[in-house]
Amino acid sequence: MMKKSAFFTGLITLISLQIFAQDNKPGGLGGLLNKAGQVLTGQNTADGLTNDDIIKGLKEALQVGISNGSAKASAVDGYFKNSLIKIAFPPDVQRVEARLRQMGFGKEVDRFVLSLNRAAEDAAKKSKPIFVKAITSMTIQDALGILKGDSTAATGYLQRTTNEELYKQFYPVVDSTLKLNNATKYYADLVNTYNKIPLVQKVNPDLKQYATQKAIDGLFVLVAQEERKIRKDPVARVNDILQKVFGSK
Repeated sequence: MMKKSAFFTGLITLISLQIFAQDNKPGGLGGLLNKAGQVLTGQNTADGLTNDDIIKGLKEALQVGISNGSAKASAVDGYFKNSLIKIAFPPDVQRVEARLRQMGFGKEVDRFVLSLNRAAEDAAKKSKPIFVKAITSMTIQDALGILKGDSTAATGYLQRTTNEELYKQFYPVVDSTLKLNNATKYYADLVNTYNKIPLVQKVNPDLKQYATQKAIDGLFVLVAQEERKIRKDPVARVNDILQKVFGSK
């Protein structure tokens, strides 16, 4: 574990960076850094903040973010009715969608897109335990990187440490749900219809791989939203440790 003196030196350097100038108001990330500096130099703070509080506060922030993000993603229409993460036709076959709609297959296309998003919503239910494991494994160095990072530094940490495991867990769920909702059949029917059109370039991408990665990408969009909210909005700090570390006391 990094010594407190080294950790303190890094934090004091961070406070001087312009990137945090706008956040030095009470409750902002700059305020947290100043508190951290006071704690690690042995100065007393009004709220008795400790080094453990700082690390615990960051972990709690991530816990809140991933809980909210996972819940939103896994809800019915969590993907389908969210324009930021709704899964559309794979980019390399969007010409298939356009042509099929022109040919009067709009309902079939819509049914397929809905099935893609339902698969993502089901898979998102598997995300929370994976995120919790990554948070539990966080080191002081990880925490420092989050403190000095931008408004989604914590989300970036989760992406680096969980994407592979998320993919392993999401893929069979996406596969199962696509089959359950007949999305695989819908897609095969749509592609076969398209491939029968004279002179078109034939298509056959890996649908399950595409849907799995898009489900993961969408989940991180929601987690990033939650992280920004916790950093900036006191109302989003829903428990004592978040109020203590990120608050204005």
